[in-house]
Amino acid sequence: LVLNVDSDTILAADVVTKLVLKMHDPEVGAAMGQLVASNRSQTWLTRLIDMEYWLACNEERAAQARFGAVMCCCGPCAMYRRSALALLLDQYEAQFFRGKPSDFGEDRHLTILMLKAGFRTEYVPDAIAATVVPDSLGPYLRQQLRWARSTFRDTLLALRLLPGLDGYLTLDVIGQNLGPLLLALSSLAALAQLLIAGSVPWWTGLTIAAMTMVRCSVAALRARELRFLGFS
Repeated sequence: LVLNVDSDTILAADVVTKLVLKMHDPEVGAAMGQLVASNRSQTWLTRLIDMEYWLACNEERAAQARFGAVMCCCGPCAMYRRSALALLLDQYEAQFFRGKPSDFGEDRHLTILMLKAGFRTEYVPDAIAATVVPDSLGPYLRQQLRWARSTFRDTLLALRLLPGLDGYLTLDVIGQNLGPLLLALSSLAALAQLLIAGSVPWWTGLTIAAMTMVRCSVAALRARELRFLGFS
């Protein structure tokens, strides 16, 4: 087994043990732990990112694992089966997109390659890894842009996989890619209505607010932490 850990990440003492237990199943090619922000209390942004990580791990990844395929085993803490890595190494070392070298989002790319090779990928919620997150808006936005590029690029790679996976994962991948675009279009349409017609787009605002509050309320209930209401 090979453990991948980012240089700014600190692992809990039992992380290796818990990931290894999941890897006992020979059908599992990779498993990731739960990420938290080690500098959570530093700024308002790091507090929000810590909650974002909780949602990404304990909603998105946990749901994907329930249906047999975590779509991205995150770089800060992931374990891989060495024999599977050996099979995929040539593809992994030479990432191209539209004929050009592409070296961002290597964790998502490797996860997709694992799934293409027929392995399952898993999430282990009690294997805790604390990683440093951006504490100001500029670095955070640059990080998110890199991750968004990776998501869109590797979605194209994953399209051929989806028919062989559970139908939930197809809905999840479609939602991840279309959701932000639809939100942007809704916001632009609301702004256009306000500027052109002079009427306030109440329904657009209320719908977005309601969806946000429902999601954050569920997270607050599951995590038993009221701070998630502030994430909205």
